This record gives sequence, C-alpha cells and structure tokens, in this order.
Amino acid sequence: MATTKLTTAQEDLHLLRSAAVTAGIIAVGYFRRDLKHWTKEHNSPVSEADIVVDKFLRSALTTARPDYGWLSEETADTDDRLGKSRVFVVDPIDGTRGFIRGEDSWTVSLAVVEDGVAIAGVVFAPARDEMYEAARGDGARLNGAPLQRETVAGRTAPLIPAPGAVHQELQAEGLEYSRGPAYPSLAYRLVQVATGKLDAAVARRGAQDWDIAGAAVILAECGLSFEDVCVGSIRFNRPEIRHGALAALGDASLKAPLHAALIRVYGCPAETVLMERQTP
Repeated sequence: MATTKLTTAQEDLHLLRSAAVTAGIIAVGYFRRDLKHWTKEHNSPVSEADIVVDKFLRSALTTARPDYGWLSEETADTDDRLGKSRVFVVDPIDGTRGFIRGEDSWTVSLAVVEDGVAIAGVVFAPARDEMYEAARGDGARLNGAPLQRETVAGRTAPLIPAPGAVHQELQAEGLEYSRGPAYPSLAYRLVQVATGKLDAAVARRGAQDWDIAGAAVILAECGLSFEDVCVGSIRFNRPEIRHGALAALGDASLKAPLHAALIRVYGCPAETVLMERQTP
C-alpha cells in the first residue's frame, strides 16, 4: 500500500514564505490609505485589510495542505484543528493598531505547528522589507542570510520594551536598563531579540497562539529563551490558545528579574500555582 510522504518543515517554510510575500503585497495596497476599521472583542482593532489578507492566506495555505488544521486571528475558531497533527497558525496583520496609524513595523506572522510545537515560521514586515524565517533544525534567516544576534555599538545597558507596570517593578528591583521601542507588532518585537536590537521582549498575559507562533520557531533556531514565565515551555494548538506572561531573552542574566517582575504584575493561573505546590 502506498504511503504519503510527510512534508518537511523546510517545505512548509517555503510555502509560508511564498504566501507571506503575496499577503504583504495585498496589505501594502491598503497601507496609509483611507482604511475601513472597527473594534472587535477585547477592544481589539481590525481593518478591512486584515480580513482580505486572512481570506487569501486561508485559501492559499489550506489548498496547498488540505490535511492541515487552521487557526487564525480573523477566522472563527473550531475544534477541528485539535484533531490535526499539523496546523497553520496565522496572524494576517500583527500590529493592526500601528498599521491603521501608518506605522511601518506591522507584520504578517505565519507558522506551522506540529503536535504543539512551532516547526516553521515567518515574520514578514513588508513596509520594512524584512523577512524573518526559520524551520526546525535548519536555522533562522533574515532576508535569506543567517540570522545572528549582533551587539549594538555604544549600548551600555539592556534595551527592554515592556508595559509601564513591568517597568515600575524592574526599576524597584534596581535593574539598570533602558526602555525599548514599543513596536505595535508583538511578533516584530520578539524577532528583534534575535537580531540584537532588543535585549528582551515581554508580553502581558493574554497573548494568543497567532501572536507568537511565527516568532517562536525563529527564536528557538537562534538558541534564545522564550517562555511562559509561569509554566516554562510554550505549547500551541491547545483548546486554550491564550498564554500567560511571556519573556524572550537575548541575555540570560535578565531571566530572574524579568520573570519575577512579570509574575508580580500579572500573576500565574491558580491551577499553575497548585501544580507547583504539589510537585515534589
């Protein structure tokens, strides 16, 4: 009996990259134009560009891989994805607020998740012409060149963007650092830890799979820590797609103060605390 050859992570990455380029072209057609936009649940903005790009991506990706599941910010979620070994995790425009304001650091963030782990991912910033990509076991790249974290000349203290309450905690701890730029796209903030432009990036509780899956595999292929500060390793494509507070680190010495600050500000889910107490 014939068997179906399993698509490799590299082949999935090629598909994601191609789809992201076309999605970026579509999105740029709406960028800095008279754009229809509105507010959805959780006071989150959405624009007509988000919807159009989402429809394109779903058609392109699921036509190429009809046996994969689908999870996207702009598509109603169903339980169908939970029975799939591989799932597309998609944010058609990450950083919609910035996109609406005409800022250029928004991204198209795409990933393939296999059994809860991101194995291929793309974070594409069309307005900046920056394509970040990685496949598991094959390294990470920026515009086709190996992505390596670089030291920024003249920086004397870690550069960390974070919500105001987290900054207050870090300052109370006496950590010497500088506040980083608040890019509207969480995916873009995360990959800047991989480039070295940021020394850490954090997310408050509530980030969802599509916000982080594309960046997660890029950070992993760069050998950088990216964890839920309460439970550690991040798992995708579960019934609950929201995560606890997150931290990506370019400097391992920042782990203790950042994790502690995030836990003090956002806490941990009660079940996590109970599990920790029961663990010998």
